[in-house]
Amino acid sequence: MTHSLTDLYQEVILDHNRRPRNFGPLPQPTSKAEGYNPLCGDRVTVYLKMDGDRIAEVSFEGTGCAISTASASIMTEVLKGKTLDEAQRIFEKFHQMVTGQGLPDPEDEDFDRLMVFHRLSEFPVRVKCATLVWHTLLRALQEKEGTRGLRSDREGRAG
Repeated sequence: MTHSLTDLYQEVILDHNRRPRNFGPLPQPTSKAEGYNPLCGDRVTVYLKMDGDRIAEVSFEGTGCAISTASASIMTEVLKGKTLDEAQRIFEKFHQMVTGQGLPDPEDEDFDRLMVFHRLSEFPVRVKCATLVWHTLLRALQEKEGTRGLRSDREGRAG
């Protein structure tokens, strides 16, 4: 990867850390979940408003490192309006990417913004920072009564 592209990805992460999108609780969420990464102290709460099988609104709040905050911010932008099946597909591809199990199709428009995290597989301790909010989202979806939720290979643990 070129140095300028790495710099651009780093700037995107820092921008989302400084000005996180969809930050703060949703009024009257249909579900919420909390996540904690004991290795670094990151904490996050994910709020959801579902409209049937579609994520109508999603937001987060919490404290964490730049990677954790940027991942939460970008995740909320990418998943808003998606169905549970679409969110499942995005989660699986994101998890594969950050754990070094493959890159998504470059034509996949959902991954334009998530590609900033593709080099995290080179820093395994930082993968938990990026995935904490995603695993917390899974729990929020699973806690909503009547929602089948997303599947994770992890037994409901955040991060």
